[in-house]
Amino acid sequence: MLTDRLPRLLTGRVCAWITLLLAALIAAGLIGSLRGAEVAAGHGTAPATAESSIVDQVVGELPDADVQPLVVVVTRPDGAALTEAEQRSLGELTATLPATDGQQAFGPIMSEDGQAAMLQVPVRVDVTDNDALRATVDSVRTAVADALPAGLEARTTGGAAFGADIAASFDGANVRLLLVTIGVVGLLLLLTYRSPILWLVPLTVVGLADQLAGIVTASLGERFDLNFDGGIISVLVFGAGANYALLLISRYREELRRHDDHRQALRAAWRASVPAILASNIAVVLALLTLILAAAPGTRGLGIASAAGLVVALLAIVLVLPAALAVVGRGAFWPFVPDHSTTDLRPASSASTSPSLRHDPWGAVATGVARHPWRVLVAGATLLAVMATGLIGTSVGLSQVDRFRGGSESADGLSILTEHFPAGSAAPLVVVTDTAELESVQDAVTAVDGVEMVRTGAAGPSTSRGDVTTLTVVGDAAPGTEAERELVADLREAVHAIPGADALVGGSPATDVDSRAAARSDLLLIAPVVLALVAVVLALLLRSLVAPVVLLVINVASTLAAIGAGAWIGRQWFGFGALDTDVPLLAFLFLVALGIDYTIFLAHRIRSEVPSHGTRAAVVTGVSTTGVVITSAGIVLAAVFAALGVLPLVTLGQLGLIVGLGVVVDTFVVRTLFVPAVISLLGERFWWPTRPDSRAGTRAGSGADDTSEGQPVEVSVREPALTS
Repeated sequence: MLTDRLPRLLTGRVCAWITLLLAALIAAGLIGSLRGAEVAAGHGTAPATAESSIVDQVVGELPDADVQPLVVVVTRPDGAALTEAEQRSLGELTATLPATDGQQAFGPIMSEDGQAAMLQVPVRVDVTDNDALRATVDSVRTAVADALPAGLEARTTGGAAFGADIAASFDGANVRLLLVTIGVVGLLLLLTYRSPILWLVPLTVVGLADQLAGIVTASLGERFDLNFDGGIISVLVFGAGANYALLLISRYREELRRHDDHRQALRAAWRASVPAILASNIAVVLALLTLILAAAPGTRGLGIASAAGLVVALLAIVLVLPAALAVVGRGAFWPFVPDHSTTDLRPASSASTSPSLRHDPWGAVATGVARHPWRVLVAGATLLAVMATGLIGTSVGLSQVDRFRGGSESADGLSILTEHFPAGSAAPLVVVTDTAELESVQDAVTAVDGVEMVRTGAAGPSTSRGDVTTLTVVGDAAPGTEAERELVADLREAVHAIPGADALVGGSPATDVDSRAAARSDLLLIAPVVLALVAVVLALLLRSLVAPVVLLVINVASTLAAIGAGAWIGRQWFGFGALDTDVPLLAFLFLVALGIDYTIFLAHRIRSEVPSHGTRAAVVTGVSTTGVVITSAGIVLAAVFAALGVLPLVTLGQLGLIVGLGVVVDTFVVRTLFVPAVISLLGERFWWPTRPDSRAGTRAGSGADDTSEGQPVEVSVREPALTS
């Protein structure tokens, strides 16, 4: 059988070296051949079928479609009105600004209060080339700074300026994320293993897997035109890879106490742990692949890339790590080398030492839970309910300024602009209409409440929609507000009612509206699919129909609690006004898929102990033997997701906060308290319709009798896997 031959091949004296050599050659070949691939990062983009996307397509066919205005807002430091002399100087400055060929900067346009002036500089931008975009914006900013009259302050903003500042904010950010992630994982592995040697083995394997995953996913993104944030891929690979390594090495350490030959111990550990690792990986990968159904391009791209990254992590841990451990040998655990002098060749499920709950906190906790499951469930449910109240008052949707942490010239300029000019000046709406109905559409737009200014833009007789003309619409609603979204809806209702106009409303405010609608639709579609897929994986692994339902109910409750608590902490401690549009779906997906990992590890171990101990006693044994490894894995994964906070995107910071918090809840509440309590209450019924052979435990069909509160639990508890 493959499960017998493969571990022998991976861990043999010669085969282990061959495996490592082949892995190095394959990785080097892929990295060398695929290096240089680039993928666009981004979330929240509207679907291609959305009205705003269609407008972008039509506008892109017009002459000078790649010309965008940079907005320079000028004020006095003391807040006083600009003098006539200063206004004349700004007019002279406007003539010197580097507008694109065939275009001319114009201004100053004075605010009603006279305290601010606006200059508009048309520039040609390439949004796919960050370096060129930054060079264009920097040239305008330099020209403004060189010729600005003394005593005035200027800030350049607008869509192109935001793009340049965003690109600049990511300078070195991915390197910082990688270094922080490596440092966090390395430190936690070192503390877990308490060996100066062992922690380097999984860290090296996972680090190489991360580099390979980055290259592979970038190549996929370039080939299939996907966009996603590479930081999330790196975090998933490191987090999941470290978790898989912890589970394998934990079981390896157990087996070293029963086998004199470390290669035999490694093979036994591989056969015992790989089913749970594989089930966990399949559950997460399938859950991520459900994002293919997403309408938002950024969400869809993230799902495909993340699934590919986790497959790379799985192959590295299942195939490469055993070979590396076989080469390093038993001495990798120095100075706490597992003692095999009292070798026990009985199966793992039957090997035990005398009870010592005093020195085994996980066994002590599990025993207490098994004795008083109802108390634990009530207390745990109360805690989760309190955390979930954070969802009350949580809004979804961030403005362009709020999506990025830290100050920037473009964000400061937009804030000043909205103080002195109509709030929509820096992000106007765009209406495209059949030229024959231009007058009717313009009248309808002007009549909409909240519209401050309407001007006619370019005309294109040869676009995909025929002879069209554009209108630029400036509203009085602040960017990212409900008022702005209502203005978009009112404009669309007004122009859609004009027969023959085929008018559509786009622009960044409309894109935000369409992105929010897509995110809401994706959540309602994908969440049930994810739950169904995870349920199938659990049913196949545990051979039960009751267990998947019970475990998913618990998992969903903890997920909602984590999102609620994370949203509340974000509002109170970090000043996040709202969750970004992608966060609810991604947080739900990661928490369900990753959170179920620990439940899989625990439930799989409990089921393997049932034939020897019975269900209730197996709960205590399972929690005791997996307590350290699952806790270590949870802390590693939570810390790795928290590392997303080093990136400038608020979206990633929110995701790291919520998922990190959720993993902690799964580790210390769900896995330690909820799951053991529920299994203790249900007894043998938890495994229905199968009935695991229970030779030493409860009687078949006696689940009701052995789950009463207060009944003592007698069980032999082995030493936790990672303690010395």
